[in-house]
Amino acid sequence: MNKREDTPEDRGCLVAVIFFILGLGTLLPWNFFMTASMYFNNRLNTSEWRNGTITTRTEYYFNNWMTLLSQLPLLLFTLLNSFLYQWISERMRIAGSLVFVLIFFILTAALVKVPMEEDTFFSVTMATIWFINSFGAVLQGSLFGLVGLLPQKYSAIFMSGQGLAGTFAALAMIFAIASEADGETAALGYFITPCVGTLITLISYMLLPKLAFARFYLDSKSKNYEVESSNKLLPTETVEGCEMTIDPSNGPVVNGNPNKAANCVSEEEGCKQAFVPLQAENTSTQKSSVLQVFKKIWVMAFCVTFVFTVTLSVFPAVTVDVKTVYGGNWERYFIPVFCFLTFNVMDFLGRTITLKLKRPSKESRLFPALVVSRLIFVPLLMMCNVQERRNLPVLFSNDFMFAPIMLLFSGSSGYFVCLSMTYAPQLVEPKDAETAGALMTFFLALGLSLGAAVSFPLRLLV
Repeated sequence: MNKREDTPEDRGCLVAVIFFILGLGTLLPWNFFMTASMYFNNRLNTSEWRNGTITTRTEYYFNNWMTLLSQLPLLLFTLLNSFLYQWISERMRIAGSLVFVLIFFILTAALVKVPMEEDTFFSVTMATIWFINSFGAVLQGSLFGLVGLLPQKYSAIFMSGQGLAGTFAALAMIFAIASEADGETAALGYFITPCVGTLITLISYMLLPKLAFARFYLDSKSKNYEVESSNKLLPTETVEGCEMTIDPSNGPVVNGNPNKAANCVSEEEGCKQAFVPLQAENTSTQKSSVLQVFKKIWVMAFCVTFVFTVTLSVFPAVTVDVKTVYGGNWERYFIPVFCFLTFNVMDFLGRTITLKLKRPSKESRLFPALVVSRLIFVPLLMMCNVQERRNLPVLFSNDFMFAPIMLLFSGSSGYFVCLSMTYAPQLVEPKDAETAGALMTFFLALGLSLGAAVSFPLRLLV
């Protein structure tokens, strides 16, 4: 969008800070529940004396159910988005979702101090995970549309906040453990953190309309003025993995999102993805059918689905049960550091590498071959020191074998997801970029859900 002379400035970068906070807040639910899996497993999988021996009451497979019930709402609301957004205002979707997310986080924190039967606690926790991620899915989709109205760099800032949500949750868990408090107090402090974070996110959103710079871009009258006066308003389409901006001079540009979900970063942050050149204005603007678009991008749709299916099939359901061979104080830090912190940092770096390196090319047959080759990580991680195990032998018991496998596993996940989401819109004409983005969003969500479902039989095989 061309900047008018009377465009206000983002004083003190307040709008940028707010959108960074909003990005962080959108992915707090998934990351905080996932990182707290040790707390939930310890509370659920309790033991009792029976006939002179210690027996486990019930195996709840918390990590599998948590992953599945976190990703199904994403798939569901991906399908319902077009209907939901027509009936509910943007302010209600965003502020309302944040309020409900805050309420469910407060409930989760309160349950730390409430004695409860394991079955009841499991049911309440699963219901909480379902609803909190449902509201999180609405929140994320609404904020993607909101930030798309501002200059491109704000999309990159928003996505950077999303990318750090997992690292933030992992560090919160590490600090809770380092506090040397008892398990109950540490868990309470851990869950109070996202309550504060969500409250700050809500306050930040409420302050946004009070800033002149934000009002200029978000106010409908200002947007209409831009369309009528210059006719150069850039249409954007933001999806789970990428934001596509159709530039009349340069063609569509993709901005990445350093989150668990698929993304890259705009050129203003160091990366620009060039799309096919924009056709002449007299070219027909009639969009192709969904089937026609799918035929052009099916390889990339397969790739993004396969990447997330492989990733979610073992992370965190299998990786969280890997045990260190070293005892002492390190045992408490092993999973927060080697599983969650390592995954989030390397996933972010994998996406960031695409700023400088984009290989293989979108036409190369090597690209889908490399994506499929990630399947090797499934047996490798299953044969690490996962406990309790029933069938497979332990081939990699040492921590320093698990660490490099996790590094490659998480780094390749971020890298191939970003490339898949970036390449797909390049394979279609600019007029079909929106359809391609929507299709890729669906297949991304499908991959997450399939991975969560596959995690059940894989965990039983170990």
